Amino acid sequence: MRKLAAFSVLVLFVMSITSCGGPCGESIEGQRAGIIPQGVDFEPLPGINMKEKLNEFAPFKLTADISHLSDNEKQILPYLFDAAKIMESLYWKQAIGNKKDFLSRIENADAKKFAHIQYGPWDRLNNNKTYLTNVGPKPAGANFYPEDMTKEEFEALEGTDKKSLYTLIRRDDEGNLKVIWYHEAYKEELEKAAVLLRKAANLADNEGLKKYLTLRADALVTDEFLPSDLAWMDMKTSNIDFVVGPIENYEDQLFGYKAAYESFILIKDPVWSKRLSKFAAMLPDLQKIVPTDEKYKKDMPGSDSDLNAYDVVYYAGDCNAGSKTIAINLPNDPKVHASKGTRKLQLKNAMQAKFDKILVPISKMLIAPEQQGHVTFDAFFANTMFHEVAHGMGVKNTINGKGTAREALKETYSSIEEGKADIMGLWLVVKLREMGEITEGELMDNYVTFFAGIFRSSRFGTASAHGKANMMRFAFFREQGAFARDADGFYKVNPDKMEAAINILVDKIQAMQGEGDYEAAKAWIAKDGKAGPDLKADLDRLNQGGIPVDIVFIQGPEVMGLK
Repeated sequence: MRKLAAFSVLVLFVMSITSCGGPCGESIEGQRAGIIPQGVDFEPLPGINMKEKLNEFAPFKLTADISHLSDNEKQILPYLFDAAKIMESLYWKQAIGNKKDFLSRIENADAKKFAHIQYGPWDRLNNNKTYLTNVGPKPAGANFYPEDMTKEEFEALEGTDKKSLYTLIRRDDEGNLKVIWYHEAYKEELEKAAVLLRKAANLADNEGLKKYLTLRADALVTDEFLPSDLAWMDMKTSNIDFVVGPIENYEDQLFGYKAAYESFILIKDPVWSKRLSKFAAMLPDLQKIVPTDEKYKKDMPGSDSDLNAYDVVYYAGDCNAGSKTIAINLPNDPKVHASKGTRKLQLKNAMQAKFDKILVPISKMLIAPEQQGHVTFDAFFANTMFHEVAHGMGVKNTINGKGTAREALKETYSSIEEGKADIMGLWLVVKLREMGEITEGELMDNYVTFFAGIFRSSRFGTASAHGKANMMRFAFFREQGAFARDADGFYKVNPDKMEAAINILVDKIQAMQGEGDYEAAKAWIAKDGKAGPDLKADLDRLNQGGIPVDIVFIQGPEVMGLK
């Protein structure tokens, strides 16, 4: 058990380095109250022990070896940290509104620390349940839409910009809905971030990094991201990577239309990256043999994809809220997928932290003793990597004119897509082992590690697309007999039935996305996107056993020795 006093110091340190880091400027959103109740103070709900809640997160220091960086590359990093802190401040605005006002009304010190981790008064890893007094349920649309807006009112709003990833919906002086582009709503902050990116670009020796940072600066202040996305795809030899901007749409659980600001600062691991490079060119051929109908294989992944390993040294905004990302597959734009593919970035140090601090303890408690030896970091790394590879494969556009799969499946898309990436990623591992392309360990390592991972990710709860996807897969595997649970509460994987279940589930999801079958997706999530009695009891065992749910970062330029 970790010592709370030490943890408290770490969380306070995290809080100090994930703030804006100086004046962020005002914008149209300004000090808008947002979705947090006004005129009341907040304290922990009766029965909630905030010290225990803090102990659900294992602290982990984000550092990396930067000895291979040039002097100019080391000088670039402080600009990236400052730009990332601006993304952090923008995400708070999108998630709840006025961060400073909210936190100032929490007197309990532990509750305030927890609020920093959760980016608001709702517990993201416990189905968005509130842990504070005077707070109601979390609005599904976060702070992207007026809290009192109905879906019918939104549908009646004219214009296509309302569905853009990069617009807010607000009310005008007469109370009617209007559309505001991000670059207008957050003008001052984004202009400051763009200046920082251009200063970093001026120092860049790598031409790919220089071009990307320059175009990304332009994108932040125009919301035209395609040119910088394409430049990022070409940026494969830089020692530094910087993911920045409004990217994922997990925060918008009303429609799944709106992207949230985030940022990663990454240092390439050249040794591990070399090990991964051979797989990228294989993706188009692998798409041809996906176990589904030929009509769902028409969206071929681009052949310009790449795989690399990194140590991450900073998380900001959306990627730091809730469950922490341990791998990246970007860009999300289907046009980029078709022309160039995607880049898959494996965050090795964060991945190792989750394996050591969470997955291994879970396996010791829930996996049959004779199979526990099959839970390995190499298998965890491969399963995670090919999850990200699988995001770039499969169906992107429906076959019946319903638009993209994302548009057709609406708010269900994230859970279905995460489930697709999980199961198709495991299918890829099976095929690559059959082809002799993966030789480390054995297939049973991947099966058992994958199955143990279901418990890890199910703990993220139904508020998380990843959590729902894993609960749905647990129910599906149970129906297919892919595992058995003995009287002592230990799980054992059946490899033959597991392989059959993988193929069936890949086909089911590809058909659902290809047909844009929103009603089927919604019904599946309603039926299985929650923990049944057995799974819930075992998740409770993990909580009672003191196994952390996730990690929290000690991070910043000071940790890297840059200040």
